[in-house]
Amino acid sequence: MDSFRGLFDKLDRNKDGFISREELQSEMRRIGVEPVCEKVQAILSNYDQNEDGRLSYQEFLIYIMDREKKWKIDFHALDRNKCGAIDPDDIMTLFNELGLVISKPNAKRIIQMMDEDNSMTVDWDEFLQHVIINPAENIGELVSSWKHNMVFDVGESRSLSIELSQDETDLSIWGNFILAAGLADAVSRTVTAPIDLLKTRLQVFGSKAVSLGLRELQTGGIRSLWQGNAVNVLKGTPQSTLQCFIYAQMRMSTLGERDRLSVHQRFGLGCVSGAVAHAVFYPLEVLKVRLNLQPAGTYNGVLGCAKLIYQSESVSAFYRGFKPSILCMIPYAGVECAVHQSIMSWARQDPEQVSDSKLFLFSFAAFASGQATSYPLAVIRTQQQAQAFCSPSQKTADALQGLVGIYEKHGVRGFYNGMGASFVRAVPCALLNYTLTSKFETLLSSLS
Repeated sequence: MDSFRGLFDKLDRNKDGFISREELQSEMRRIGVEPVCEKVQAILSNYDQNEDGRLSYQEFLIYIMDREKKWKIDFHALDRNKCGAIDPDDIMTLFNELGLVISKPNAKRIIQMMDEDNSMTVDWDEFLQHVIINPAENIGELVSSWKHNMVFDVGESRSLSIELSQDETDLSIWGNFILAAGLADAVSRTVTAPIDLLKTRLQVFGSKAVSLGLRELQTGGIRSLWQGNAVNVLKGTPQSTLQCFIYAQMRMSTLGERDRLSVHQRFGLGCVSGAVAHAVFYPLEVLKVRLNLQPAGTYNGVLGCAKLIYQSESVSAFYRGFKPSILCMIPYAGVECAVHQSIMSWARQDPEQVSDSKLFLFSFAAFASGQATSYPLAVIRTQQQAQAFCSPSQKTADALQGLVGIYEKHGVRGFYNGMGASFVRAVPCALLNYTLTSKFETLLSSLS
């Protein structure tokens, strides 16, 4: 009981005799529990008997006793050599039984998350304290929280965490996470498809985009706002997954005996992995732009669009605008990877000072910086992809000539047509990816 009282006093930071919602959220966030708000709400709904939005010591004891009953058997099962404590070897055995691979240093890090007396083992009291603050429902969910305790992302095209541990490059390890991220990515792209359509039209038609869009809405109806979304969904997750896999493989080779990459190394690996994945799936990007810009009914679906481009133009049409696109993707992917992982490293060092809103703001600032520096090339890329039905005055022979033409016609402002829509789209896109990925992963873990 003394240890329970000590835990209660630790959580009761303002010493008012109660554990508030905010105090619970703060402690859960410190050890990387997600989604924090839902977990805390579930605890209060079940154990806040007088419904005052906080836990008294008696209410907290009832919660502890329920957790004790739930996890006692699992703890003894994890303690393989029956010594009364869990050590790194037990963690490695657990991961192995779940079809996962984990290194000894990473197993030690998990032990250190729970180890209060620095013994490098976790006894029952320490384990119970951990599962009280981390209210996982089963071993699978607990392992998932250990692996992905700080996944956060912002941006238009990537929803996967690409900083995998040294032993997490086997595809079987991130199967559920890839599927969960893919489902979240599909939802976010579908919800924000009309904004993406507006951005594409602004890049090609400039100020005329709104009037052309209204005209298309009148003729094609609401459904026209989602033209090209199917191919955008088909492209998004496979491209992100390939980039993730390439990055992880190169990271393994680069790391050697070291534990972390430098910012310069992250930038370089991000550039290469982003460029390769972008090149593989680039034809789908061309199809998306064509479907976005043509009137509804012009093409008979994605395959019809591809067939018509092949018959009326050539195979090279599927890589129109590739040069400015790859020039745009290399620095953008490099900056995104370097800044994203640097933010994650900083966040792990002082998790008590980190909130979801801070992570989102910092990540969004990194995304905005990458967009601002590479966006003119993105405009040229989209215009070249759309050349088949642009007027001759709009056609561009190469990236440099296209940049000069935009400047002569629209000034510096022309280089950033549609960037505002891109920023507006990034906010709900990132929030949906962040929220839904963890939900889908939890659901898939419970089903497996």
